[in-house]
Amino acid sequence: MPHAEPITRIAFCASERPDAQEARARLADRYGDCPKAAAQVIVALGGDGYMLETLHDHMEAGLPIYGMNKGSVGFLMNEFEEENLLERINAAERSIIHPLRMTATDVNGHVHKALAINEVSLLRQTRQAAKLRISIDDKLRLSELACDGALVSTPAGSTAYNLSAHGPIIPLDARVLALTPISAFRPRRWRGALLAHTARVTFEILEPDKRPVSAVADNLEVRRVLRVDIAEDRNVGLTMLFDEGRSLEERVLAEQFSA
Repeated sequence: MPHAEPITRIAFCASERPDAQEARARLADRYGDCPKAAAQVIVALGGDGYMLETLHDHMEAGLPIYGMNKGSVGFLMNEFEEENLLERINAAERSIIHPLRMTATDVNGHVHKALAINEVSLLRQTRQAAKLRISIDDKLRLSELACDGALVSTPAGSTAYNLSAHGPIIPLDARVLALTPISAFRPRRWRGALLAHTARVTFEILEPDKRPVSAVADNLEVRRVLRVDIAEDRNVGLTMLFDEGRSLEERVLAEQFSA
């Protein structure tokens, strides 16, 4: 969908990879590099990890972000091309995603809060399996899960760690979250659940001294947690731009038919 006001002011940023930095310099010289306070769009050069970092860094700015791949997989990125950048941006399709808000209490009673665009994951810290108690909207659903961990994924993150842990791929407009175990030992056949996007998930760590668990919200890790609450934050909307016909919705759908 064309944007109401033509986009002409770009702020560029890039990962530390030398080829990304070189591409940033060439593009800035060609299209100008506007200060972020005056920019209409941020163009991020790097891989998927850098895109997540850029989204986190610019949540308060409210600017759309157009990524170009200078990494490896590039699922969240557009193809890198120096030509016709303004035309591509102005014709781009918008995807708005809502992050998860994690509230984690550690063994010392400290409360840590963070936002996760892809997923919040709980992971065992030692050779001992983690033991988790899971409640949904304050109702106990699983009294004990023995596992390597578990995660709650957004639709946007469902093709990342969630998919590697054999969780479902979720269309962006499905308004659901995935609750996925990681190497579940007991109950062995439990494969997780699909939850309404309004659900609040609570993990309580059983035997935390013997079986310590960390909680990770994208790239922020909290060690030795006792309790983790996770819910979607609809008050935060992040806008990503994708080339026509290559929207994030289309990529998520296509991933379900990939070999």
